[in-house]
Amino acid sequence: MKRKSLFALSAVVVITAAAAAAALWSGGDTFHSGGAVAAVPADQTELIKRGEYLARAGDCIACHTVRGGKTFAGGLPMLTPFGTLYTPNITPDDQYGIGKWTSEDFYRSIHLGRSKDGSLLYPAMPFTAYTKVTRADSDAMFAYMRSVPPVNVASRPHELRFPFNQRNMLIGWRVLFFSEGEFKPDPTKSVEWNRGAYLIEGLGHCSMCHTSINPLGGPVSSAAFGGGLIPLQNWYAPSLTSNKEAGLGDWDIKDINALLKTGVSERGAVFGPMAEVVHNSLQYMTDADINAMSTFLKSIPQKGEAPETMQFETSAQFGSELLQQGKKIYTENCAKCHAENGLGKPPAYPPLATNQSIQMQSAVNPIRMVLNGGYPPSTEGNPHPYGMPPFAQSLSDTEVAAVVTYIRMSWGNHGTPVSPQQVSNLRSAPLD
Repeated sequence: MKRKSLFALSAVVVITAAAAAAALWSGGDTFHSGGAVAAVPADQTELIKRGEYLARAGDCIACHTVRGGKTFAGGLPMLTPFGTLYTPNITPDDQYGIGKWTSEDFYRSIHLGRSKDGSLLYPAMPFTAYTKVTRADSDAMFAYMRSVPPVNVASRPHELRFPFNQRNMLIGWRVLFFSEGEFKPDPTKSVEWNRGAYLIEGLGHCSMCHTSINPLGGPVSSAAFGGGLIPLQNWYAPSLTSNKEAGLGDWDIKDINALLKTGVSERGAVFGPMAEVVHNSLQYMTDADINAMSTFLKSIPQKGEAPETMQFETSAQFGSELLQQGKKIYTENCAKCHAENGLGKPPAYPPLATNQSIQMQSAVNPIRMVLNGGYPPSTEGNPHPYGMPPFAQSLSDTEVAAVVTYIRMSWGNHGTPVSPQQVSNLRSAPLD
């Protein structure tokens, strides 16, 4: 039950998960569609309803559903530096799913990262965050998972290189990077803050994308929420601890709420993986929970500079040439929506001027948006989002570098020039 994680061109990306492609469900009030549902007692109905809400908060559908496939039937390929993992079938099928699991088995899987047979789960399943989920919430989620239609489809074996295909080696990884324990409220904080912390640090597993990963695939704990490039996905998850990136210290709560709930706000919009997080999960959360999450996010201590990222650099002279060329390209292709002064027409067309996400040291996200375009999520609060057209076919690597350089260095923005080589490398990056 892991979700992929997201990000924005024209706004900060404030909550996401690990790197995996998300599948969209067909809509409505339940994850699943079709199939008869047996009558259940009223108290069980409420438990299932609560479990469905919590499963949405954890964005379980994102990894356990292949686009166009059966809900929760698994099989989604998840590329990692160590090989490809395939997500399991978690429908209540007795043969291939969790039909024979008990609530204790389910709790052990999310709390301890162990399957029914005791085998260790790979940390692509975010048990390092889910361990904070309470037993009551786990039981509600299990009740919901038991209520969805079973799918008789076998889980596909992982394709991991040796020695990463040896599960017993995970013992060492767990010693280094896993601490078991349910969430403990901070008595010095408000009830709302604690609820937000529980959702962000637990079910939301936001740190899986917004924290750098070391060569062993473990989080750099000293840089929690400090941002980082998601391996193999080539999207940058901005730092939540720096106001120069996605830190929210100077944001109004209403703008954070709007971004999380609808995908757009007066300060910007979310694109890429983060748009899928909003579509799949956040738009269905209550206003109270969204506000609690915003309260916690806004309170994260700011640490100044975000971690440095590796990228090609240009000379000062070539950067100046790109800037001049980019101004002409921007006027011809971008100004109609984002305005000559870069202020845009929010929330339909996000502002680019004085926008942290444009000025981050990593230029990955704005380059990808110019190349591939994209849409904010379609949500109840923003059912017909305005999109960003792709320019990969009409602009060369140098032209893309020029217009991104212009955007990063104009209207008071303090970004740096972008190299055409970096644009070339990102042309082949996966779209999801």
